[in-house]
Amino acid sequence: MNDNYPTSQSPAGANPGTVATHARRGSALRRLSKKKGAWIVAAGLTCALAGVAGLGTASATTPTAATVSPSPSGGGARSAPSDGGATGIVDSTSDSGFTFSTATGVEVTVDETSTTAYTINGHDTSAKTVEKGKSVLVLGVVDSATITATRVDVQPGGDGGAAAAEAAGVIAFQQGTPSPVKSVGQIPNYTEGEGTIVSGTTAYKATKAAQAVVPGGIVDRVVELNNGQYEVHNISINWPHHVFVSKDFKVLGYE
Repeated sequence: MNDNYPTSQSPAGANPGTVATHARRGSALRRLSKKKGAWIVAAGLTCALAGVAGLGTASATTPTAATVSPSPSGGGARSAPSDGGATGIVDSTSDSGFTFSTATGVEVTVDETSTTAYTINGHDTSAKTVEKGKSVLVLGVVDSATITATRVDVQPGGDGGAAAAEAAGVIAFQQGTPSPVKSVGQIPNYTEGEGTIVSGTTAYKATKAAQAVVPGGIVDRVVELNNGQYEVHNISINWPHHVFVSKDFKVLGYE
């Protein structure tokens, strides 16, 4: 995968912390967020967003109030199946889909359908280009560690987000290890659970922007906040769980 599509994550299947713990962590982070942070300028982010406008809006989800439940994949809370995605390196392929591992080692299962679209270097291609060892960004409906793919971007020469995850300091999920209370960049003053879950093109743009800067986790939902910005929610990693994206899909900060 190219530098614009970093990804990684911790092993799925671990027991998560409770929603209450996650909420308390969010409250502590809110206090930290009052400190002004530096805006994050991710190298190659503009390139990472190229071509997103052409994404279809078909989605199995509809906008709802942002609600969460314990995640079976560990590393935080999760929502009902919602539009999101992840990046990584393909491990295996089959007639019905493929599996890939994120930079932090999270194993993701991808279910392909008759309407799944495939691109490579911004051009339409076919499922045949998805091969073992290739770097991919997968966008679609996320249910824990399974993605029903709307679009698969094959990234020649990509590293599955390994370099970006390391640069951002992404922490893989480890059962029994609490997530650190820290933040990077600009964090809005918001309350955990506020906003509306978005789907389709909007969710995919925000997911792609977040994965370009802070890969390694699975984005299981994108929430539009009251100020018009977006909170991109990561599961299956210890940190960061929240990536904040501007109205024009630029990463502002993460915690």
